[in-house]
Amino acid sequence: MPMSRGAKAGIIGTVFAGMLGVAGFGAYNIFSALDTGGGGGGSGGTSSPTAAQADRTPSAKEVSETGTDFLTAWAGGDVVRAAGMTDAASTATDGLRGFASDGHITKVEITPGTPAGQAMPYTVVAHVDYQGKETLLQYATSLTVGVDAKGDPAVKWAPSVLYPGLADGDRIVTGTARTPDLDIVDRNDKTMTGQQYPSLARIFDDFATRYGDKLKGGTPSVETYIEKSDGSQGKTLVTLVKGKGKRLRTTLDSGLQAAAEKAVAGKSQAGTVALDTRTGGILAVAYSPATGVDNALQAKEAPGSTFKIVTAAALIEGGLSPSSPAPCVNGANYKYGRAYHNDSGVHDNPGANLAWDFAVSCNTGFIKQAGHLPGGGLTSTARQFGLTQAWNVGTPTPDAQPTMPDPGGDQDELTSEMIGQGRLQMNPLIMASVAATAATGTFHQPLIVDRDLIDGTIASSHSLPSGVSTKLRSLMRGAVTNGTASSVMRGFGSDAGAKTGSAELEGAAAPNGWFTAYDGHVAAAALVQGGGHGFASAGPIVAAVLRAS
Repeated sequence: MPMSRGAKAGIIGTVFAGMLGVAGFGAYNIFSALDTGGGGGGSGGTSSPTAAQADRTPSAKEVSETGTDFLTAWAGGDVVRAAGMTDAASTATDGLRGFASDGHITKVEITPGTPAGQAMPYTVVAHVDYQGKETLLQYATSLTVGVDAKGDPAVKWAPSVLYPGLADGDRIVTGTARTPDLDIVDRNDKTMTGQQYPSLARIFDDFATRYGDKLKGGTPSVETYIEKSDGSQGKTLVTLVKGKGKRLRTTLDSGLQAAAEKAVAGKSQAGTVALDTRTGGILAVAYSPATGVDNALQAKEAPGSTFKIVTAAALIEGGLSPSSPAPCVNGANYKYGRAYHNDSGVHDNPGANLAWDFAVSCNTGFIKQAGHLPGGGLTSTARQFGLTQAWNVGTPTPDAQPTMPDPGGDQDELTSEMIGQGRLQMNPLIMASVAATAATGTFHQPLIVDRDLIDGTIASSHSLPSGVSTKLRSLMRGAVTNGTASSVMRGFGSDAGAKTGSAELEGAAAPNGWFTAYDGHVAAAALVQGGGHGFASAGPIVAAVLRAS
């Protein structure tokens, strides 16, 4: 498939150089830090092993000497000796020989690191030579030293000894790729790569699998790559001859993506998404750390008070307006049910109206209005925001899961969901879409590639009634002008609206911070897990993305 794009200091020695065939490699250059010279892994004694010997942990000296001797033999081309110092000589022999022959690797240079426990890290520079084209494959991996059945120190053989992450049945291959690479471009035809935008690397790999065979044109590259155990082509490790890639156009905007990557950089468990409010096109996806969980598209967390956008729309549909009385009193309940508390920064205001409650994010002002919800619940309005259907975005995302109770069901669950708690599960993609729907009055299911490429149904819904949409935008504008979003959204124009949120988690030291907003034709949302107040943690992320639009 196409792929998106020591105590004794000094050198132990520079051992022989020379070429050899399938049996091994030539040219060896290895460095280490040992307590003493000499030693050989797997040499052992002549006495019969005992159970204690077989189960023992090798000493630090044995780990260092055995690991170094194995790497010395491997780099020096002595495959048989290297494999004999492992706990699986036959399998190791096949693996080492296959690495050379299948990968067209003529020699390796290995530099060991300092052992830690039973592990020895090392770096490899593998020389690849295929049909007169040469390149270097450089990487870091590690081995583990245990003991064999005799109790002698031995390298624990695993495919990852050859290359990090290599699984059983995988192999390193050099040759012409199965299909052309995938050239991914943004909505303005600018090429984008996972190296440029780390948050997109996982998504771009998915694109290669999902769409590579659907696209026409291009010529394959000559590459060193991982062939998976099922025979499919995996990750490209290095390219010897660049082919012409197939072109995949996305809805992304490289400028906004760069801004989003910068906005989440250095933050822990943060994610943000930006959308085009007119089409639902996904403009940016970023999360931090980029090697961790995708909190932008794949988080499943309660959205906190950002969900009051949907609740407010439902209350307006039920007959309320921004000026309708909605007293804000800490500790209030609905129909003698669960008592709710407001954030410490929200003071009691018995004379509050819905607009005031929305702007300052008063929980009790909302839950006391549960009797005004149309049909007694949130489901019908949530449907207008596209929240009761599975979304077919073009890359895997969890379904929106607003598990709305039926009228007459669990009343405490209903009031909890009114303020974005309870069993609600959302992510920044969903909440950016909620803001976009509020901005335009119409739900556009988010997409990241052209509709024609996506198999299956695209979610749709009826638009919000025009009066509801107008009043909802006024509420979100109020949060910007004189509410909890005012500080972070300072300087945005009259067509900007926002909602802050923080979602409490049982046992957590701090709530999750949420923020969603729109400005012009761009809507964005962010989540910072454990971030506390949304305006302070997630708000600056969203504001930075919107300012870049």
